[in-house]
Amino acid sequence: MIVEPRELTLRDGRSALLATPDAGQANALLQCARACFGETDFLSRYPEEFTITPAQEVAWIENARSSPDTARLICTAGDEILGNAQIDFSPMEKTRHRAVVSLCVRQSCWGLGVGTALFTALMELARQRGVEIVELAFVEGNDRARKLYEKFGFAIVCEMPRAYKLRDGSYRKGITMQCQL
Repeated sequence: MIVEPRELTLRDGRSALLATPDAGQANALLQCARACFGETDFLSRYPEEFTITPAQEVAWIENARSSPDTARLICTAGDEILGNAQIDFSPMEKTRHRAVVSLCVRQSCWGLGVGTALFTALMELARQRGVEIVELAFVEGNDRARKLYEKFGFAIVCEMPRAYKLRDGSYRKGITMQCQL
């Protein structure tokens, strides 16, 4: 699904653009993802575990652009990708009322409004689609993300103890939230 681009001003005064990525941005998206995985323990993997090739990323971008059930967005300032987000709508009759969202923002852009802008766009798409419930998952301790989700009306519906084991041997819960639209 291709989403109409929109301009925004970040809290630091920079102009940014929310748009659907194209194949020419595959390498930049991969760099952004690897950087995000290395900046925090609040994502599902370590950077070296992210082994998507440029060709696979191009295919993922093209599939998302042509799918009626997936919307992928990036936030860019100039040529730099600051964050990305995705919403997946279920095509199945029994789960068509639900959608799943994911979000990733470069640590250097935390607090600039990137996450809020991406999330706002995803929630608008869910409402336009007639979705009743939007779901997401996050890693325990990611209080910044949790506050963002709660701002949009999400509430915890499930906690999975010891869902993530960090390299230092500690565990973190996996937390699932839902928002009823």
